[in-house]
Amino acid sequence: MAAGIMLAASVWSLLLPAIQRAEEGPLPAWLPPTAGLVIGAVGLLRLEQAAGTLLTGAGAGHCGRMVLAVTLHNLPEGMVVGLAAALALSGEADAMSGALALALGIGLQNIPEGAAVSLPLLQNGESRKRAFGAGLASGLVEPLGALLALALAGWVQAALPWLMSAAAGCMVCVTAQEMIPEAVEADEPAGVISVVLGFALMMALDVAL
Repeated sequence: MAAGIMLAASVWSLLLPAIQRAEEGPLPAWLPPTAGLVIGAVGLLRLEQAAGTLLTGAGAGHCGRMVLAVTLHNLPEGMVVGLAAALALSGEADAMSGALALALGIGLQNIPEGAAVSLPLLQNGESRKRAFGAGLASGLVEPLGALLALALAGWVQAALPWLMSAAAGCMVCVTAQEMIPEAVEADEPAGVISVVLGFALMMALDVAL
């Protein structure tokens, strides 16, 4: 369900407002959202690949790469919340409900992400305290990303369509790369239905509120 919520949030809370703002700019309305979406997804994948190569060269094991991957995912997720909050503070219509629903969806999916960091470390012999601390630390970049995006949004209003669509690209990338495969691995029909229900729930919240 968290995967469905994230996908719907990418559309209603980020891409649609990005398109509306792009319509007021000098470029064709389709260009900033489309290009930003692709740049966000490809940029995140490239960053993960480069960082993973460095860790492998440094001798980091699977756990080290897992911590890095989750941490990299959490930074754009925090920026997504920051951009949604910036829209709400600017008086954008329906932005407050979208920001709250988006924060809820990201918060829900952070639970299995934190476990994905802590449990392998625990199985590798680390203490409970250190494993928990690593999972917690991987999520601390989210409020930093939110504050960064909030600050940027206030200074570069013209770049908001690009920033919002790039954040949406990161979210779609994370959802497709990590969440949906895990959702359908154990029970594909139940996983697919849960993703659809999460999408429908987020859509209903955005439309109703």
